[in-house]
Amino acid sequence: MVFFHGDDGRHDVFDVARLPLPGWWIPLAGALAQRTGPGGGLRTRTSASGAWWCLGRWMRFLAGLPTPPAHPGQLTAAHVEGFLRLRTVQAGEETALSDVQDIKLLLDMDAIVSLLPSEARDSLARRQPRSRSAGQAGYSDGEFARLLSAARADVAQIRDRIRAGEELVRRHRDGRRDAKAAMLADMAASGRVPRLRDASLHDHLPRRIELAQHLFLHLRDLPPLMVLLCALTERNGETLKELPAQHKILDRRAVEVTLIKRRRGPRRWFETVTWEIGPAHRALHTPGGLYLLIHKLTARSRAFCGSDRLFCAWRNILEVGGDDVDEHYPPFADKLWGGEVKLAKWAGDRRRPLLADASEGAEAGPLQVTFNRIKTSTEVRRTRRLGGHLPSAAKSNTMQVLFRNYLGGDPVIVEWAHQVLGEALVDAEQSALRAHEQVLNAAGGSLRVVTGPADAEVLQHEAGLDAESARRAADGELDTAWTACGDHAHPATGKTCEASFLACFHCGNCLVTRDHLPRLLGLMDALAERRQAMSEAEWWRRYGPAWAAIRHDILAKFSPAEREHAERAKPADALLDLVEEPWEQL
Repeated sequence: MVFFHGDDGRHDVFDVARLPLPGWWIPLAGALAQRTGPGGGLRTRTSASGAWWCLGRWMRFLAGLPTPPAHPGQLTAAHVEGFLRLRTVQAGEETALSDVQDIKLLLDMDAIVSLLPSEARDSLARRQPRSRSAGQAGYSDGEFARLLSAARADVAQIRDRIRAGEELVRRHRDGRRDAKAAMLADMAASGRVPRLRDASLHDHLPRRIELAQHLFLHLRDLPPLMVLLCALTERNGETLKELPAQHKILDRRAVEVTLIKRRRGPRRWFETVTWEIGPAHRALHTPGGLYLLIHKLTARSRAFCGSDRLFCAWRNILEVGGDDVDEHYPPFADKLWGGEVKLAKWAGDRRRPLLADASEGAEAGPLQVTFNRIKTSTEVRRTRRLGGHLPSAAKSNTMQVLFRNYLGGDPVIVEWAHQVLGEALVDAEQSALRAHEQVLNAAGGSLRVVTGPADAEVLQHEAGLDAESARRAADGELDTAWTACGDHAHPATGKTCEASFLACFHCGNCLVTRDHLPRLLGLMDALAERRQAMSEAEWWRRYGPAWAAIRHDILAKFSPAEREHAERAKPADALLDLVEEPWEQL
């Protein structure tokens, strides 16, 4: 018998003797005790029960073999492979790998690992960790805004409803005669909600719930409260369900709470957080203000059930003869999972149901509300608010977990990243263009670009060349790597130019005709390829000004027909490697 006492305050007992193959019982019990003990990795009842169920599947598989291994020493690699194949057929590859991983972790415990043959241990060790799929995508900005608005509206109604009930109780205490107030005062003192004997069987339950809701939270009140609390605190549903009622108020500005953050490993569960309270009228907009409001709304139920948890509520118990005080209870004390908080039902049953964004060609469907999607949405928005700096954005998780489980692949963060990248590229392009213009102004003022047919007469008139230079340019005698040079004396120095051919695009002596277009398009392709092989910052520093000059000052001046004709004749550029110094390419 393995007795489990979890860090979450929950207990269980695992009877290993209920499993088949008695030769495994003693070492398995020792291994399970280590795995679920104070120093083990399974410290919640849910995780311990999951390992127990997986162990049961493993032992039943072994017992069902034609020749089952009677004790751990008879385990073989074939047994491990057979279990993996069976679970793959039954539940899929992901679940099968997860089960084998759980069995491996259990059989790695000191109480049993030395009893296993080496081939069986090697087979278990060969199992690769299961791939982790990206976390559930969050909500769009519109969906998230509608979700928060709906939650705030419903929480405000809950708050006002209980305030009105408390006001009736106060009026009764002040001596005012009112039958309803007297009934509520008795409920407030005893915690018992009257059973309405004058009601029919059909409407007894709805009327009794309505009466209880004047003073107590009902289970149906939990979804909007928890949705809003999840969004404001940026904590997951598990942590919210474990919130304690005990807290400290710091200088009337913040509330200090010690919460449980699961899956951090043994003895690393507890974390003290401080949440802003804010002014009273902003209680539905600050995490501390909402926490204190929920604490007040649940105070009566918590006093009757004696719980130390934040969330306590009233539920209807149909059995006659029981103590109605038992109807007050902490819904998450026994188990965190279950159907008490029906977020999807709340979202769909509202007077104005929550709808997802309409997709193209289809109407908007119901909004799927889950704690995971809310948590992802808050992580995405905090990361976006902090400019994408992961060390700052990682609040309750590591950077790796934040990106893998929340940010990676989320549509909102992808769209924002594309926008940021697009803005950065525009800034880089504008910076390169300004650098090109500054150099060009210092070296002659403007490029000479001649569109259309470019014979000697046209070049003489439109490019300002003398008759001899125009003839030579028309014959291609002045061509350099990608353009032509009207004068080899640099306009800024008056001396023979010794600059790189890439610097021609910033020189007033540069001459471009449509005959140069094929080579220029080939150069643009070469620059694009070079961009894939180096960092963005280095590419913009080395090639950005020339690229901006070609794109804005040259190609933009030619007609689409001229560019299309040149596209068919462009060469595979081989000159870019030749015009740069060899050491620049290292």
